Amino acid sequence: MVLSEKVDPFRISVPQSDLDDLHERLDRTRWPEEIPGAGWDYGIPGDHLRELARYWRHEYDWRAAEAQLNTWPQFTTVIDGAQVHFAHVRSPEPDATPLLMTHGWPGSIVEFTEIAGLLTDPAAHGGDPADAFHLVLPSIPGFGLSGPTREKGWEFRRVAAAFAELMGRLGYERYGVQGGDWGAAISREIGRTRPEVIGVHLNLIPNAYMSQEPDDLSDLSPEQAQRTRESWERFKEWARDRQGYADIQSTRPQTLAYGLTDSPVGQLAWIAEKFHEWTDGPVDRDLLLTNVMLYWLTGTAGSSGRLYYERAHADYWGGPPEPSEAPTALAHFPRENFVLLRHLAERTDAIVRWTEYDRGGHFAAMEQPRLLAGDIRAFFAGLAGRTAGGNVMDRE
Repeated sequence: MVLSEKVDPFRISVPQSDLDDLHERLDRTRWPEEIPGAGWDYGIPGDHLRELARYWRHEYDWRAAEAQLNTWPQFTTVIDGAQVHFAHVRSPEPDATPLLMTHGWPGSIVEFTEIAGLLTDPAAHGGDPADAFHLVLPSIPGFGLSGPTREKGWEFRRVAAAFAELMGRLGYERYGVQGGDWGAAISREIGRTRPEVIGVHLNLIPNAYMSQEPDDLSDLSPEQAQRTRESWERFKEWARDRQGYADIQSTRPQTLAYGLTDSPVGQLAWIAEKFHEWTDGPVDRDLLLTNVMLYWLTGTAGSSGRLYYERAHADYWGGPPEPSEAPTALAHFPRENFVLLRHLAERTDAIVRWTEYDRGGHFAAMEQPRLLAGDIRAFFAGLAGRTAGGNVMDRE
């Protein structure tokens, strides 16, 4: 098969001068004052951030992280004027199902560090070889190694079209998609618009939570009514205390970018706060810092934030969600930012599987890789017409 556009091999290789500059900036951090005893009410507290910054400066090993990431075959290609970076992790099982997994903000492909092996080689982890996947793990344009973007208009529908183009360039004629956060919006859009998608697996469904007070619960079961009230209360808390980052990035991402691009501790605080608030317990410090490094080293604080701006200013934004007929599954983790409602999701999405878990949060692939991998396997195993992944250009 002849690829329609050039795809180039890629390896991460950060100049030592960039690491030296980071260390010098960390050594010269100018720390702000804070209210004693405020905890997390006003944002990430100083003692927490100081310890993270100390560890980053003196113990964290970027070269080890870089080597680990480079165990994945990685590539770049230009799509719609943007350079798209992606890892392409082929399964040892030749008939594995192709699966496009997409991260969100403030994440990266680092989120998939633990889950990749579970999905590509289930036999090595006590699973069924028939449940194997060939993984395509792109960095969203404007994020990390796919950034920065150089023009306006990179909202999630454009990203979805670019990623569908990527799967075509790799020779995949039928494939599944998976994602959370922005990856959920992108994955759902690919499934909604591309007939070659066999199924959509999400750990967040946009528009499946209550963003306005419910006015009539009489048509719902007692359980649905209670959950609907819980969804509204969770959203109110979110709107009051937690969505400021999204408001800023939806309105003035460039102003924010100056501080985050100049100060590594500023960039660390902006991301680490979310990994604290949106997770069901602490995540591995080294994985967190590797994720931060992909933003810091590429200077993509601003271009990643622009995704919020472009979505908020798109012509379609604010209207009702367009329905999707793609078979869709949700894995719902309790520390997700919103309480999701199946009866609401079923108004617009073809829900065929809905699983509630008792642990885990927003960064499910990083927090609960085995639970998420198991749910992905079960969903795609249950779909009719699963496709083999042999129709692909192999690369060294």
